[in-house]
Amino acid sequence: MKTKKLIFQLHKILGLATGIVVFIVSITGCCWAFRDEIESLYDDYKTVEYKNQSVITVTEAKEIAQEVFPENTVHGTLYKKQNDAVEVIFYDAEPEFYQSVFLNPYSGEIIQVDNHTTGFFAFILKGHMRMWLPKEIGEQVVGASILIFILIIISGFILWIPKKRKNLKQRLKFDWKKTTKWKRKNFDLHTVTGFYICSLALLIAFTGSVMSYDWLKYVVYKSSGGDRTVFFEIPQNVDSLAIANNTKPIDLLIPKLQNANPNADSFELHYPETKDQSIYVEVSNTKGIYYDADFRFFDQNSLKEIETEAIYGKYKNATIPDKILRMNYDIHVGAIGGLTGKIIAFIISLLTATLPVTGVLLWYGRNYKKKKTTLT
Repeated sequence: MKTKKLIFQLHKILGLATGIVVFIVSITGCCWAFRDEIESLYDDYKTVEYKNQSVITVTEAKEIAQEVFPENTVHGTLYKKQNDAVEVIFYDAEPEFYQSVFLNPYSGEIIQVDNHTTGFFAFILKGHMRMWLPKEIGEQVVGASILIFILIIISGFILWIPKKRKNLKQRLKFDWKKTTKWKRKNFDLHTVTGFYICSLALLIAFTGSVMSYDWLKYVVYKSSGGDRTVFFEIPQNVDSLAIANNTKPIDLLIPKLQNANPNADSFELHYPETKDQSIYVEVSNTKGIYYDADFRFFDQNSLKEIETEAIYGKYKNATIPDKILRMNYDIHVGAIGGLTGKIIAFIISLLTATLPVTGVLLWYGRNYKKKKTTLT
């Protein structure tokens, strides 16, 4: 009993300390779940009329887009299907700059410029990742709070276990009558709801923590038997001589990959930052998910493909530990299960947001009752 009382005090203190963070992270997680589906309702500008002619090269796309933002860094250029606009992505960490220039793939005409740091979903993401605080502070607050929330879930499950087996039924359903008081209803909302969502809430919290902390990512990978480099890295060139062609080698890469991978959803090419760095291309094989993407690297002189020792390489070469880590984000947002998975993630996040609220009401009710008894 002493142990359970200690766990209860721990559960209460940690819950009160992190409640507001868990609530905001959960609510913003709900909003983020269907971002792709919602944005698809008003992104018609990303579709163009198909023409039976060649599209602009990655060099041309970069040069055209760079005229819009001459002082900023081109992160990469995204090619999708033949009737999709070409997206040139700009990103700088300090000061934060994240925008995209959409181009007609046949004429190079600028269709639209999107600022990814403004708007509803940008606001939601900043709240989810850093509570709208400065990045250096907010990310630490959220990361630490979610780690603590994992302890809260575990301690909550221990507290949920009834003292007597005959009381188990009461912990599994809402057995309310007309005479049931709000304190009892609130207790049931906290305990019964908490029990049914605890496993999936724990999974979402843990996958979020893996994204927040590199050391946890390393521990998860190595403990599952992984023996490769955990972190993403771009290898260096292997050849010094360029292929004999009037065209720049980098401009031949996307057409080559499109012919070899006709069923791929998209190809995102990243320009080398130095003359010694290879070209990195992310081939998305399935729309809406990320874990099965192919991360491929090519010598910028000869276009010879370079294999990597890191887990982020070709998906067909991924081991089980590699796949576990690569699936982390898709598990976190529910995309691993398609639309059904996103719906489940949405519901779990929404119900998780109720736990800090009902928990605070429980604490308030008990303290208010004690004060009222003392005054009487």
